[in-house]
Amino acid sequence: MIPFNDLFLFGIAALIMVLSPGPNMVYLISRSLSQGKNAGLISLFGIMCGFLFHILMVAFGLTAMFFAIPFAFIVVKFLGIAYLLYLAYKSIRSEHKVFKINESLGSNTPLKLFNIGLMTNILNPKMAVFYLSFFPQFINPENGSVLIQSFQLGFIQILISFTINFLIVIYTAKITFWFSKKPIWIKVQKWFMASVLTGMAIKMLLTKAE
Repeated sequence: MIPFNDLFLFGIAALIMVLSPGPNMVYLISRSLSQGKNAGLISLFGIMCGFLFHILMVAFGLTAMFFAIPFAFIVVKFLGIAYLLYLAYKSIRSEHKVFKINESLGSNTPLKLFNIGLMTNILNPKMAVFYLSFFPQFINPENGSVLIQSFQLGFIQILISFTINFLIVIYTAKITFWFSKKPIWIKVQKWFMASVLTGMAIKMLLTKAE
C-alpha cells in the first residue's frame, strides 16, 4: 500500500491539475451553458469513464512492464521526468481560452452526450502519456502490488476530478463570470502549475527505484 504522506501529496497534485483550465473544463462549461446542468452532468460521467479507461490501461501496462523488463521502473521514470518538464513548458506557453466557449453546441441525446465525453477522453493520447509519467513517481514496488497501487492513485484522481468538475457544472455561470473578471488568475495559475510540474519532475529524479 502507498504511504499516507505520498497519497496526500498525490491528492494535492491531482487537485492542482484539475483546477488547471483545459479541454475538459472548457467542454463541460460549454455543454452546461448550451444545454443546461443535466447535459453537463451526463457529459461529466462520460469524461470520468474516459479517465477510468486510461487508468486501467496504465495500471496493467505498468504492472506488465515492471515484471517483464529489467529496470523498466527507472526507464519509465526518466521518460516521465522529460514529459513533466515538457508539460511545465507548455503550461507557461499555452493560451487558455476559458471564456471563448461555444455556447451553441446544439441539442444531443443523453447517450450521445455521454459518448462524446467518453470518447473525448479516450481518444486523447496525451492522457495516457500523462498518467504513465505521473503515476510511477508515487509507486514503489517495495510497497506491494504495482496494480493495487495504481488503482489507489486512480481512485483518488477520479474522486478529486469528479468533485471539482461537478462543482464546475453546477456553478458554471458564476465560474465563467469570475474567470472573465479576473484574467490575472490564468497567469498566476500557469506559473504555479509549471512550478508544480517542475517540482514533481525533481522529486521523480531524486527518487530511487530499488
